[in-house]
Amino acid sequence: MCSGCAAPIIVRQALKSIRGPTVVVNATGCLEVATTIYPYTSWRVPWIHVAFENAAAVASGIEAAFKALTKRGCLKEKIDIIAFGGDGGTFDIGIQALSGALERGHDFVYICYDNEAYMNTGIQRSGSTPHGAATTTSPAGTVIPGKPEWKKDIVGIAAAHGIEFVATASPAYWSDYIAKVRRAIEVDGPAFIHVIQPCILGWRFNSNEAIKIARLAVQTRFFPIYHVEKGQYKLDIKIPKPLPVEEYLKPQGRFRHLFTPEFKGEIEKIQAWVDANWARICQLAGEKI
Repeated sequence: MCSGCAAPIIVRQALKSIRGPTVVVNATGCLEVATTIYPYTSWRVPWIHVAFENAAAVASGIEAAFKALTKRGCLKEKIDIIAFGGDGGTFDIGIQALSGALERGHDFVYICYDNEAYMNTGIQRSGSTPHGAATTTSPAGTVIPGKPEWKKDIVGIAAAHGIEFVATASPAYWSDYIAKVRRAIEVDGPAFIHVIQPCILGWRFNSNEAIKIARLAVQTRFFPIYHVEKGQYKLDIKIPKPLPVEEYLKPQGRFRHLFTPEFKGEIEKIQAWVDANWARICQLAGEKI
């Protein structure tokens, strides 16, 4: 991985939650490329690499196979399944497989580690890339101020399937994240966790600041930490005195152009989006704004 990358931290924290035999399904991406250079592996659990778009489909097949073996008396233990996918393999080209798996009710945990672009193939924008971020396919210049569109609500999409447990998490709030992964494993059916993963390469910040950036995302309310269990929203980390969103944007090179006079209005738009999104989550969770 890149020096200081948050992805291995996110995986290590997640695997502290496992309760027994576990199989990991890993979509193509930075995590897969860097941890399994043949003939070596960094994984100490059964692990399978799958294509970019089908982590949820393969996890579904594994779960169905274990169910059949159990029914025939060939398998006594409960084996848990965790699928890891990046934002490209989740928000965009994997969303059909994910939606199908959630709708069918396969018993596995899907963890999206969200670095907000296709980082291992050249930093192209994805459906998760936030408004105003400069990527190689949404370059900031005289025509556009970085990506014009806004980030997709993947948590709302997952929750709309009526599954039992959906959550957001941050590696900077590790105890909340670990507890959520364990809860997701214990759920009898599919569960989805959306984890923010600051990327040194694409977000362009110092290599010792990944956790600091992940914390700022929460403290500015840019990335609210909440969960949805049996349809009920709950805000897990309350931020009564939020920092201005500029504190989150400023350390990141992908937003550097927003601090020029030409694009300064974009920061106000992003702050308005953050405020509106926070108000929406608070309303769903029954919290005061």
